[in-house]
Amino acid sequence: MKLRALKLTNFRGYQTTTLVPIDEAMTGIVGRNDFGKSTILEALAIFFEIDGAKSDKSDVNCFSNADFFEITCEFYDLPLSFILDENVETTLMNEYLLNANGNFEIVKIFKASTGKLDKTFIRCEHPSDENLSNLLGLKIVELKKLGEQLGVSDAVLDKRVSSLWRNAVRTSVVPIRCQETLLDVDKSFSAESKSIWGKIQAYLPTYALFKADRESSDGDPEAKNPLQQTVKDAHATLQVQITALELQIEASVLDVANRTLDKLREMAPELANELTPRFKEKPKWTFNFTLDGENGIPINKRGSGVRRLILLNFFRAEAEKVAVGENRNIIYAIEEPETSQHPNYQMMLMKALLEHQDGRQIIVTTHVPALAGLIPVEGIRFITKDEQGIPTIKMPDDNVLKDVAESLGILPETGIERAKAIVLVEGRSDITFLKHTAKQLKSTGHVTHDLEDKNIIPIHVGGCGNVKHWVTHRLADELGLPWCVFLDSDIGDPFQFKNNQKRRLEVEGLGRPFYSTRKREIENYLCPELIKV
Repeated sequence: MKLRALKLTNFRGYQTTTLVPIDEAMTGIVGRNDFGKSTILEALAIFFEIDGAKSDKSDVNCFSNADFFEITCEFYDLPLSFILDENVETTLMNEYLLNANGNFEIVKIFKASTGKLDKTFIRCEHPSDENLSNLLGLKIVELKKLGEQLGVSDAVLDKRVSSLWRNAVRTSVVPIRCQETLLDVDKSFSAESKSIWGKIQAYLPTYALFKADRESSDGDPEAKNPLQQTVKDAHATLQVQITALELQIEASVLDVANRTLDKLREMAPELANELTPRFKEKPKWTFNFTLDGENGIPINKRGSGVRRLILLNFFRAEAEKVAVGENRNIIYAIEEPETSQHPNYQMMLMKALLEHQDGRQIIVTTHVPALAGLIPVEGIRFITKDEQGIPTIKMPDDNVLKDVAESLGILPETGIERAKAIVLVEGRSDITFLKHTAKQLKSTGHVTHDLEDKNIIPIHVGGCGNVKHWVTHRLADELGLPWCVFLDSDIGDPFQFKNNQKRRLEVEGLGRPFYSTRKREIENYLCPELIKV
């Protein structure tokens, strides 16, 4: 299965039901700080119940009077068939477990008072007929009785199989009328068939979240999770063998316990009859895995940049792995991949994710223009707020891309395909200055085109010092576009002026144009009439 969309209701900043469509390859959630980007990733972590992700009562929207909040996921690319009962194949469609869009939708509702999970539903177009609405909740004995009443016993080839009885009963009712239904996975499935929900869950994607902020203790889970996720994937792949082994162990232990009770019954039958052998809980198959460096120094004791570099190569290795027999999709969510990273590693990470997806779904959040510019246009999800301050998700179109450009300072493109050239500048004010100046010169007839007309995109690199990284590491060259540098001259500041001259020599030494202001900085280009004493 793959994730089609996420829906949030009364969850943190998302009061009204908000739909977040997820792209089949890479989804880039962009927007300003504190607009709800991380909330989306953390909501998915709570939904998939990953380690360390727990909801609490503070997650309910503070402006809502509702007594619940809701996280819903809709899936597509469903399994062609799977086994629910007695090794007989069926489908989600045959069991009427798909929604009106033909997708599989799971709704998780949490109590506002405690933040704990209250109910899990499947939203589906389910039969409304009284004889059909609760078939998944009937035991085999009850199914047989209903089938005999409807006269469909002869149509059931193997009367030990629940799914064959359900199919025969449904076939007897024509036409089948369906309505949108919320099936409670705890109540709509009988005690005998609770494994139905467990078997369906086995097809859901695995979710791995790598957050921007991490602890620094020895037990730092984020530093170890990239490789720990591989352990989880291996565990999921071997689940059938593990279950079989658990049953063998259970049978062996129960055999010893029953023989013990038989001997006890010879001496104290009353006592033996009071005792019932049972397992208090299933065995936990846990494995802790990490990488130790030289002298046994753990990953989490290394610098944050080193940890992110290891993370980068984990993604590369995982994406290039041939997943033989893997039935589950993997969703990688990376919060702010630019965190603690040198600019060249930022670009390397994005390129590695774009080039080596291998069917994996990737979700990233960022507010760095250079990285947002590398996200495929169709995967852009722009978070903004309406007049009431409520977060809204905007899908990519020409107007939204202009909004993203104004918010982040760059127009996101697939590999910046529509860009014909780029200009490296120090900060966002430089971008505003260049764009505004070009538009004014065009409107007054001094030039025939502005920057947007020529698809020339300014990229702010975060200060003059970072220009050196872009130049010496040839990052701009990797974009495959003509580029130049535009800096303040910083006349009057001997130290900074000297650095700018060094940048000029480096840039021009590569055969690229270098421009600087004649005045000290862009802010000096103001008409005297605009300055009030």
